[in-house]
Amino acid sequence: MLLEVRDLHVEFKTRDGVAKAVNGVDYSVDEGETLAVLGESGSGKSVTAQAVMGILDTPPGRIAGGEILFKGQDLLKMKEEERRKIRGAEMAMIFQDALSSLNPVLSVGAQLGEMYEVHRGMSRKDAKAKAVELMDRVKIPAAKERVGDYPHQFSGGMRQRIMIAMAMALEPSLIIADEPTTALDVTVQAQVMDLLAELQRELNMGLILITHDLGVVADVADKIAVMYAGRIVESAPVHEIYAAPAHPYTRGLLDSIPRLDQKGQELYAIKGLPPNLLAIPPGCAFNPRCPMARAVCRTDVPPLAEAGAERASACFFWKECLGGYQGVR
Repeated sequence: MLLEVRDLHVEFKTRDGVAKAVNGVDYSVDEGETLAVLGESGSGKSVTAQAVMGILDTPPGRIAGGEILFKGQDLLKMKEEERRKIRGAEMAMIFQDALSSLNPVLSVGAQLGEMYEVHRGMSRKDAKAKAVELMDRVKIPAAKERVGDYPHQFSGGMRQRIMIAMAMALEPSLIIADEPTTALDVTVQAQVMDLLAELQRELNMGLILITHDLGVVADVADKIAVMYAGRIVESAPVHEIYAAPAHPYTRGLLDSIPRLDQKGQELYAIKGLPPNLLAIPPGCAFNPRCPMARAVCRTDVPPLAEAGAERASACFFWKECLGGYQGVR
């Protein structure tokens, strides 16, 4: 297994108390496999990724427990110097806001070339040539002429391609893409996702795709982990999730996807808001918003348990959810 996250807990100490942002997360991804991590804002998706990458803001954040095994080694037991050698070379991250992630006062060629200068000891001239190759690889037109341009001179879609090129520079084994298509129009979204899938196949990388949009991952993911209030509430192969979800929250996310055959109808939305992580409700965290909630849901926390072959659900009534599904509304 390329990456295994086991019982990961991440907390943030605030003036008002301790926010449990990640509360016992388990997931894994292998070489050549794509794991999509889904959920609303605040569900813990990005915090989990930051913990894996070793870029969590500490303080106020801290890893309170668990293991992060990368190629069999526990990253949490490594010294920072050892993790720095892995970060970028063995695993890399694509951030959602390319403009704020790129340095505005350095050309994209200089930023891409820096990876080779620092990690491969290349000269500036050779690093610049590699930067042009990378820009060609991610299909940026006239790469040789544009290698000296600055981030603001590129469109949003082109900047995201540059972020992908930066992550791919050293051909890592694992890429974490955090909302890589945010703020892009649907045509550019499709192009970016196709590019990621193409590069993944070429290099046989593991890919963790973090998003709140089920529509984005339908054609690229192998398996899905759905997060809510810092926990994984359902995990399954992608085709099973779309055919019939085994958790009411997943069902709500699917029903929220706009459909072309429902022109003029009101869009479905999950009622209420995600819980305050400083005061997660007792029992199942989703119970205040769940149409299937019963007395036990308000007192007991449902474990993430087997709900069929290769599927797990943190719902006491997953069978009813699974059996009563009539397809996306």
